[in-house]
Amino acid sequence: MRQNTSNPESGPREEKSKTQGSQTLQRGLDLLDQVIDGPVKLADLSERMGLTRSTTHRLANALVERGFLTFLPREGYQLGPKLLQLGFLAQSQADVVQIARPHLEALAAASEDVVHLGRLDGDQALYLDKIPGRRRVEISSRIGDRHPLTSTGLGKALMLDDPEAGWTRLLESERENGTHDADPATWLERMRGYVAAGRAFDLEENEDQIRCVAAPIRDASGAIVAAISLSSAAQYMDDERMASLSDEVRAAAQKVSADLGWTPGVKSPRRLVRR
Repeated sequence: MRQNTSNPESGPREEKSKTQGSQTLQRGLDLLDQVIDGPVKLADLSERMGLTRSTTHRLANALVERGFLTFLPREGYQLGPKLLQLGFLAQSQADVVQIARPHLEALAAASEDVVHLGRLDGDQALYLDKIPGRRRVEISSRIGDRHPLTSTGLGKALMLDDPEAGWTRLLESERENGTHDADPATWLERMRGYVAAGRAFDLEENEDQIRCVAAPIRDASGAIVAAISLSSAAQYMDDERMASLSDEVRAAAQKVSADLGWTPGVKSPRRLVRR
């Protein structure tokens, strides 16, 4: 008869070890959160973490050894170069179309309208994705199309961080090309309102009888890297509905932004005028 040579205490010990390892990992992640805003001295870090100085010092040193933290004499601990490397790798691996798709589909299903995703391509908006709506509304846009920035909701959302001089240059260029015959004063006033609201409208400027609500998507730095727009026939998009949809479109754009590493409140400096 075979004897049972296993240690009856190995199971509980293993579970205890896993629990301790999970707790240590959690503490390490919490510690990284505490130094996001700049260098923190050991005493302050220990107080914020609710741990003894020796435990905090041991955790911090382990993170320094792996490059997740850096120690500055007389200043304290701050985020290290390993996080910068990982951030660049994560950003390079991020596919905005793939990341945004579930959010676009959810928005299209909830609204029953067409949802677009696009990004800046020179002085035009490049359409990267399109989710059809349930209404019998024909919208001529296609994936891969390029449309003027100043007449589309998507394009305006992509320009919300641009200085007014950049807006004016683009509008003048598109007026000269005959792609957007808008009154400059009215258009500029609307753009200022769009910036304040964090979203933009297309009031049948790009396509007759088609209106849309659009909002910008930001990356970890706060820069606008893409935009979402929700479009439908004007009969389904009166002023009241466009106002109510603004929250939904902004929320969808912010969810995509969060998946790209953006944190609420982080906004990049205004861009220089494109020439």
